[in-house]
Amino acid sequence: MSTKLFVGNLSYSVTENELQDLFAQHGPVADVNLMLDKFTGRPRGFAFVTMATEEGATAAIQALNGKEFGGRSLTVNEARPREERPPRGDRFGGGGGGGGQGRGDGGGRRQRRY
Repeated sequence: MSTKLFVGNLSYSVTENELQDLFAQHGPVADVNLMLDKFTGRPRGFAFVTMATEEGATAAIQALNGKEFGGRSLTVNEARPREERPPRGDRFGGGGGGGGQGRGDGGGRRQRRY
């Protein structure tokens, strides 16, 4: 059974191939997913590596957690399931604005109060 690992504190210059090679030393790697910023396309500093066997995952965690790679000390542990989040529109208490409905702009010159 495959085990998904979280790999954090990565250098921003690391590639998926480098991660594949690093983790393959500890067991068969099923998948490497380097997380990228959707606006810049640059790495975000973490990845998910799926090891094909549980033994390989355990060996990788023991060998690589805290190890320096690319000038940084890696964080490697078993990935937790993603938390459920509300849809983005409901996140802050409702959808978008109403577009000025029902305001009664008045038009003309602004009145001054003396």
